[in-house]
Amino acid sequence: MREAFDDVLAGTSGGAAFSVVRDGEVLAELWGGSARPGVAWTRDTLVVLFSGTKGVVATVLALLTARGLLDPGERVATYWPEFARNGKEDVRVSQVLSHTVGLPYVEADLPTLDNAGNAAALATQRPLWTPGTRVAYHALTYGYLATELIRRVTGRNVGALLPGLLGDLDIHLGTPAAEDYRLAPVTRAPGYRISTFLSDPERRAIVERMYRGLLDSGEAFNTPEYRRAELAAGGATGTAAAMARLYDRIGSGLVPAPVLAEATREWSAGLDAVNDRPVRFGLGYELADPIGTYGPVEVAFGHSGAGGGRHGAWPADGLGFSFTTNELRAEDVDDRAATLLAALRTCL
Repeated sequence: MREAFDDVLAGTSGGAAFSVVRDGEVLAELWGGSARPGVAWTRDTLVVLFSGTKGVVATVLALLTARGLLDPGERVATYWPEFARNGKEDVRVSQVLSHTVGLPYVEADLPTLDNAGNAAALATQRPLWTPGTRVAYHALTYGYLATELIRRVTGRNVGALLPGLLGDLDIHLGTPAAEDYRLAPVTRAPGYRISTFLSDPERRAIVERMYRGLLDSGEAFNTPEYRRAELAAGGATGTAAAMARLYDRIGSGLVPAPVLAEATREWSAGLDAVNDRPVRFGLGYELADPIGTYGPVEVAFGHSGAGGGRHGAWPADGLGFSFTTNELRAEDVDDRAATLLAALRTCL
């Protein structure tokens, strides 16, 4: 694992970390490079998790389901009455969590960081397709929808629930200013692109509406405002050590087995209707897919993050893993996580 990590690090601008945990035991914990100019990466270096956040939020949703506060088979409108408009009257919670609801972008021109405003807009919006009939990654809107559902059933914002539900893990949604000194600012590798499976220009326009320039222009993701906004689709920060421990704990009883089985079975799969990428989803979690996102295993769950982050679990091996980096690379040329997961498989 150390040799594989050294190879990955040698080709990475900035820094990276990789952690593997099984039954609470650290099997590998590696880090290196620089968090920012003149500052070395350490075990405690925080990074923006981007869509790795969705796996954290999926765990919160599973725990709320275990406590009887949320039912994936229930209508969204049962918890959020205003949602029952424009063809969404019978939309199920499971359709929101498995990216089949048909709301991949917000039509209204609203600030990206406005959770409440974007959720209210989505409640009035008509889906692009009949909910449940197509799957397409809801890059940002997943977060607005999940945040509002959680607020409706708990009365609290999702970031405030993390310590009580996840324990002492070094993962933050609404990162406090006191932790900013540990953060590794994100940079883009030359030639960085999003949606690398997509060539159709019409659907490329949809992608641009989905992401609002967040990843491919500007540096909003490096601002304190972004980290404070509690964006449940991509605004959390964490360490590789903490994320690996999270996925180890999920499989070791944090989420009750029957609830976890439902959350990690296939709820949607196929070619993404917008991005042309093969996808498989559980309830908020990504699942092992045909392009090997989670390494050379048949069963896995977790969530990847823009630019290279990879966080998840291999249930058959009883372990959790996490790769973090502050250099964004395009998916079609980034083999860092794949290299590390292949080495891990060989070790096991």
